[in-house]
Amino acid sequence: MTETSYRDYGYTDSAQTWSHAYLWNVVSTLLPAADQCPHGVIDLGCGNGAMAGRLLDLGYKANGVDASATGIAIANQQHPGQFHVADFSVGRLPLAIADHRFDVALSTEVIEHLYDPRALLKMARSVLQPGGLLVVTTPFHGYFKNLALAATGKLDGHFTVLWDGGHIKFFSRRTLTILLEQEGFQVVAFRGAGRWPYLWKSMVLAARRQPD
Repeated sequence: MTETSYRDYGYTDSAQTWSHAYLWNVVSTLLPAADQCPHGVIDLGCGNGAMAGRLLDLGYKANGVDASATGIAIANQQHPGQFHVADFSVGRLPLAIADHRFDVALSTEVIEHLYDPRALLKMARSVLQPGGLLVVTTPFHGYFKNLALAATGKLDGHFTVLWDGGHIKFFSRRTLTILLEQEGFQVVAFRGAGRWPYLWKSMVLAARRQPD
């Protein structure tokens, strides 16, 4: 797939601007401290590098990969050389970090955009140390939220059918847990992020890479 096949998600020219900043307060509570991550963190689908950039600013070793050359260019303006173009469907990292195995992999609001979400999880598993931690976020879907969306007439907007490159997978806690387990992870934590309990904007799952 060529670079022009990927939708540009409107990344701003500053990696400090991040439309999903509400996730940080939840995701950060699930991460080991910087000194407990000697092999570093990789952000899979890093966009403009805002999450990984924040980690770098806090003293973590961090890299990011994304299919968008535009997003990666913006990310490298803030932290040169830490971000690379990569396609999850290829199943391997760019040469600069191909042989590295990380302590933590992050993927925030990415999996719902993918035709093949398993490819993302397979890459996450391949780039993690044994027992490494994957933290993945995606829009939350649960009974009460689905009822609220239907009752308020907001389902059309929520399903993003008029947004080219928008959401094409809609996970519940159960279905994402099943997918993670099928791909060699054990879920160890669940959190809601944004808005009110059970009407959360997103859900955050942390999962350990299981032995081969």
